[in-house]
Amino acid sequence: MKMQAEVIREGELEKRSDSLFQLWKKKLVVLTKDSLSLFPDGHKRAKGKELGFGSILKVDCVERTGKYIYFTIVTKDRKEIDFRCPDQSCWNASITMALIDFQNKRAIQDFKSRQEMDMALASCGDDG
Repeated sequence: MKMQAEVIREGELEKRSDSLFQLWKKKLVVLTKDSLSLFPDGHKRAKGKELGFGSILKVDCVERTGKYIYFTIVTKDRKEIDFRCPDQSCWNASITMALIDFQNKRAIQDFKSRQEMDMALASCGDDG
């Protein structure tokens, strides 16, 4: 059973569809420390799409108009997912900060793991 992650922010974003007409569709969005989940039609009852931060490379701010901020989430496999939010909502900043926090924690974990491995190897060498 998967534990529910602590919600950092919840609200509405618009996602550009992959269809021929590339229409903007409203999504209920839930931001946690590990992921961004998108739910169609504004309901968490429906099956959502989870974008885990481990699969996200970066958030690009593409354009700011008077009404909207347009931004793109780029995944590690180079897929680009376009979003827009009202100018004052700062969703792009919230997502970027959560992603940076996730990446920093992962880098610290990786560093500690390498340190522990190096120490273990060094102690093995002392035995001979």
